[in-house]
Amino acid sequence: MTFPTTSNPVPDIKNDLPWHHLTVTQTLESLGTDEDRGLSEAEIRRRQEVFGPNELKEMGGRSPLVILWEQFTNIMLVMLIAVAIVSAVLDLKKGDFPKDAIAIFTIVILNGILGYLQESRAEQALAALKKLSSPKVRVIRNGTTFEVDAKELVPGDIALLEAGVQIAADGRLLEAQNLQIREAALTGEAEAVIKQAGATLPEDASLGDRVNLVYQGTEVVQGRGKVAITKTGMDTEIGKIAAMLQSVETEPTPLQQRMSQLGNVLVMSSLGLVALVVLGGVIRSGWQYFEELLEVSLSMAVAVVPEGLPAVVTVTLAIGTQRMVRRQALIRKLPAVETLGSVTTICSDKTGTLTQNKMVVQKVNTADRSIAVTGEGYAPIGEFDGAPESDPELQGVLTACVLCNDALLQEKSGEWVILGDPTEGALLTLAGKGGLYREALDPKSPRMGEFPFSSERKRMSVICENNEALELGDAPYLMFTKGSPELILERCSRVRIGADNQPLTGEQRGRILAKNDEMAGNGLRVLGFAYKPLMEIPPAETEDSEEQGLTWLGLVGMLDAPRKEVKGAVARCREAGIRPIMITGDHQLTARAIAAELGIADAGDRAVTGRELEKMSQEDLENEVDDVSVYARVSPEHKLRIVQALQKRGKFVAMTGDGVNDAPALKQADIGIAMGITGTDVSKEASDMILLDDNFATIVAATEEGRVVYSNIRRFIKYILGSNIGEVLTIAAAPLLGLGGVPLSPLQILWMNLVTDGLPALALAMEPAEPNVMKRPPFSPRESIFARGLGWYMIRIGVVFAILTIILMEWAYFHTEAVQGGDLVRERWKTMVFTTLCLAQMGHALAVRSHTQLTVQMNPFSNPYILGAVILTTILQLMLIYVPHLRNFFGTHILSGQELLVCVGFSALMFLWIELEKLFIRWFLTKK
Repeated sequence: MTFPTTSNPVPDIKNDLPWHHLTVTQTLESLGTDEDRGLSEAEIRRRQEVFGPNELKEMGGRSPLVILWEQFTNIMLVMLIAVAIVSAVLDLKKGDFPKDAIAIFTIVILNGILGYLQESRAEQALAALKKLSSPKVRVIRNGTTFEVDAKELVPGDIALLEAGVQIAADGRLLEAQNLQIREAALTGEAEAVIKQAGATLPEDASLGDRVNLVYQGTEVVQGRGKVAITKTGMDTEIGKIAAMLQSVETEPTPLQQRMSQLGNVLVMSSLGLVALVVLGGVIRSGWQYFEELLEVSLSMAVAVVPEGLPAVVTVTLAIGTQRMVRRQALIRKLPAVETLGSVTTICSDKTGTLTQNKMVVQKVNTADRSIAVTGEGYAPIGEFDGAPESDPELQGVLTACVLCNDALLQEKSGEWVILGDPTEGALLTLAGKGGLYREALDPKSPRMGEFPFSSERKRMSVICENNEALELGDAPYLMFTKGSPELILERCSRVRIGADNQPLTGEQRGRILAKNDEMAGNGLRVLGFAYKPLMEIPPAETEDSEEQGLTWLGLVGMLDAPRKEVKGAVARCREAGIRPIMITGDHQLTARAIAAELGIADAGDRAVTGRELEKMSQEDLENEVDDVSVYARVSPEHKLRIVQALQKRGKFVAMTGDGVNDAPALKQADIGIAMGITGTDVSKEASDMILLDDNFATIVAATEEGRVVYSNIRRFIKYILGSNIGEVLTIAAAPLLGLGGVPLSPLQILWMNLVTDGLPALALAMEPAEPNVMKRPPFSPRESIFARGLGWYMIRIGVVFAILTIILMEWAYFHTEAVQGGDLVRERWKTMVFTTLCLAQMGHALAVRSHTQLTVQMNPFSNPYILGAVILTTILQLMLIYVPHLRNFFGTHILSGQELLVCVGFSALMFLWIELEKLFIRWFLTKK
């Protein structure tokens, strides 16, 4: 490999050089910079021209006007606009006020605004990403140290780091003094990473393992460092995420696709029927009746479009969001409510979602004992299975856990919390379970000195005053050491057995190392503990000589333990035909251990690492995804690729995440789910749903609600469109039967579609979950809206509606003529048709709640809203007949008591038909 020299004023560093693989010297040569002097002002200006400002660039999206315009290109709204224009022309030609056209235009505008409000939420994920940039950076330029704006950084700048600094660009470390950086935004893992400037790593080292690099948007927790900036702006890891985020195209949700399909079918069917009616009418009666036939066509067009459906769907989704909030799931985008019901695969992060995000000690191993520890979280409540609390070996380990520790364990508002490092907090919790607390030990054994932890030493030691209660000898001071088990064991010459210290044999060393490997192999993070009696406090910087001749105390293995409710939730997923997958930035062994314990994968199942994913083509990954349930040490690109591969295999994917690194995958997934507690603003803005409790079990609960919502949407679509088909066929029959005039005006049809359809439809949206909703596989997200018999049901019920109403229409037309005669009185037949259709819909609403259970068998109070809607709608319909102002506005006429009873009787036949269908279905199923 060749590197550009400093003679090149603007080296070619935009290529993806493996900076983690280069030495410090190679890095400086590649960047054409000097570690002590930095870049000159002239060089900085040249590089700023080449590389541009260190900021994220926003790509263009749809403007609000474009989104608004697109709402009115919906095929159903286009047809309604055309109907409104023709209706207005006909009314003005007659000299009438165009109230039908105004009503239709009003509905069109309201539906357009409703669609705009759903789609116009601006994408804020990039804005949230920009907030991660530090406003000021300390740099060395021309040999002088001063602060500059972050956007002025260029590759080759030398930046200085210290605790609390938010890193403003990617870079290669030149120096690091006890430097720890929290990289959760990129890797998803909360534990700070210990950085090592002197390390050179393999080219294929994963993002989370590159300990000699720093990244934009991460935060310095501890220590100091000097870094050579290697990448700025869109070339940084955060920049790559921004590019991925903006390149992900949002696909229509299953519901949006189904509504689009529904609109196309309805409009095409309507136009075909209109053509048939007009052609048949002209053939039957001649061209002189063309204008009357045109009015019939307008009424049919209005009848076929379910004007109230968008509002009912929106309200149903909104009701679903409220139910989900009560189950700790916050929906950001309304269509996601229904989409959840179609999920076939849930890709979940591990830390905090499947686990508690709290380190919990699981195992303690001393010279003679292997002890299992129970308990959850940081509460010091649990038991030791394998040794009594008073066991001297166990007490020695617990004492070291308390005294060799910088964290604090406190109880606040009934909850135990940790101030400090989670690992050290877990050790305090362990000691508390054995009755040892810092508040009691510190005053008796105050710390007199320490050898602090560093990345090179991988251990820490503290020197405390001895007291008799510790029972660890009579020396005035004790040194406790914790850290890497292998390194500490190397420095031990004795081992504590019972209450005595004995020489450490080679066999014992072998057993300890084997136990360490076993615990690590089970995914535990293992620490080793030792101590040493001292006669005096050792001077500073003598750690190498003092940390020798230690006495081995034991091993402690801890784990970010699974949430107790998750195992049951995973089982529910599998029962519901949903496959859970773990995708984590954590280590492979830990991921496999947690996955096996939760039932996501079996103990021997394969786990794929980010390093393996790097070597796979996308086609190879697509062939693997059906068989792999655990992915570990993954980068942002890997998460996005996994989601895309699953989608390519036909899976409908929900993806959880909390870090900046998760944002592209969250946006790509069919349902992006962000963490409400630990999630970054970026992940939340890229998501469709936010878990308020960061709990996997909440996803399962939300999925159940999504299935309920989809079932209810199908239920009221059956109801609305079955009725609409009946209306259309009735209107079409009138001119073919030679009846005078159109039986229903556009205004009356709008009333039916918005009120007598709309109110019961909203009530049907409140139907509770069916008993088996989570005991069946998800319905295909790609199934037609007419699937599973819904299309045939609507046609069948629509035809029955039409037959009953046409019989009544024929009778009413001649009955009103025979009884009283006269043109004005004869118009009462139209009011009878209007009333019969509306009242028949009430019976339909009551019956459609179940396709097998009779209405009398169902609990009327399981959905009291449906009774209320039926009663209210019936009253409103009667008001249109008997309240003068409403009667005049809607063009109805007063019906006699006998005529009203006839309407009620014909309407009841609709209810009776549907109930008889249920009996037939039940009989047919028993015969099968």
